[in-house]
Amino acid sequence: MRAMEDNRISYPWAEAPAFGAPVRVAEGVEWLRLPLPMALDHVNCWILEDCDGVTIVDTGFDSRRTRQLWLAALDGRRVRRVIVTHHHPDHVGLAGWFQAGQGAELWTSRTAWLMARMLQLDEQERPAAETVAFWRAAGMDAEILSERLGERPFNFADVVAPLPLGYTRLTDEQMIELGGRWWHVHMGAGHAPEHVTLWEEAGELVLGGDQLLPSISPNLGVYATEPEADPVGDWLIACERLKGLATADRLVLPGHKLPFRGLPLRLDQLIQNHNGALDRLERHLSEPKAAGACFQPLFGRRIGKGEYGLALVEAMAHCLHLMHTGRARREIDAEGRWLFEAA
Repeated sequence: MRAMEDNRISYPWAEAPAFGAPVRVAEGVEWLRLPLPMALDHVNCWILEDCDGVTIVDTGFDSRRTRQLWLAALDGRRVRRVIVTHHHPDHVGLAGWFQAGQGAELWTSRTAWLMARMLQLDEQERPAAETVAFWRAAGMDAEILSERLGERPFNFADVVAPLPLGYTRLTDEQMIELGGRWWHVHMGAGHAPEHVTLWEEAGELVLGGDQLLPSISPNLGVYATEPEADPVGDWLIACERLKGLATADRLVLPGHKLPFRGLPLRLDQLIQNHNGALDRLERHLSEPKAAGACFQPLFGRRIGKGEYGLALVEAMAHCLHLMHTGRARREIDAEGRWLFEAA
């Protein structure tokens, strides 16, 4: 029976709740879905009842609409604590608002807090020279590059409320009490450094953030801030490590899409999907190519302008992983592009 359970993924809820309408998923735990203005049009947040208020896990973007949805969903309940799984703006966006407005404590990993605070303070009117050089190295489409050079780039501060000084650090293998339950902290990696996941002690719940998603894989991207990084390698290692904790009966509450069971199979799928993409990419690199010329073997579909940026940084990440593992080599051409070729 256990082997059969390990080989399927199930969804206890067939549909997601309406934006801003909390739904009970376990005793004292509510699922709140909030809108995002992008192709992935939502983020899941979680409300845990405590004796003196609530703890929330992730927050959505800082926008007027999202603030209004939170106020309605909380219905007068005070937010005592905000858990942020990782530093991306759809997860940390309103943490500072809850801190400043309700005196909430912010709990997250050190890397998540430092990254969020640094990015929130780094406001730019035009792309930085280092970012432009990185785009050229990745082989960004000339038309898209020309457009971006004249535009104000996306700024973290556009959708993230100011973060006050002070937070409580979460560390790997720590135990914490939230919502009348004890949880083990286990860190993921790849999609974001020191990504917090929470595993209920003597219970079934896992708060997975973007580390543990059903049906989609989170973006694994390399950016100008750390242009030689290997998030694909970090991701694969993290998935293997978390497999040692996973059981099929766990109910995973993810950062996007639907809650699900079948985590061992899902982690296997995530590992196999990226390994398969790496194999296809290696064959594609029979002749030198920039990352921007590697979308087809990785994604198998046409990439539009709206998703081009995320596709480019993910293609670069996979090319770099092949290089870091000795499966490809890199040279720089006269235009400053990094050309990868299978070794």
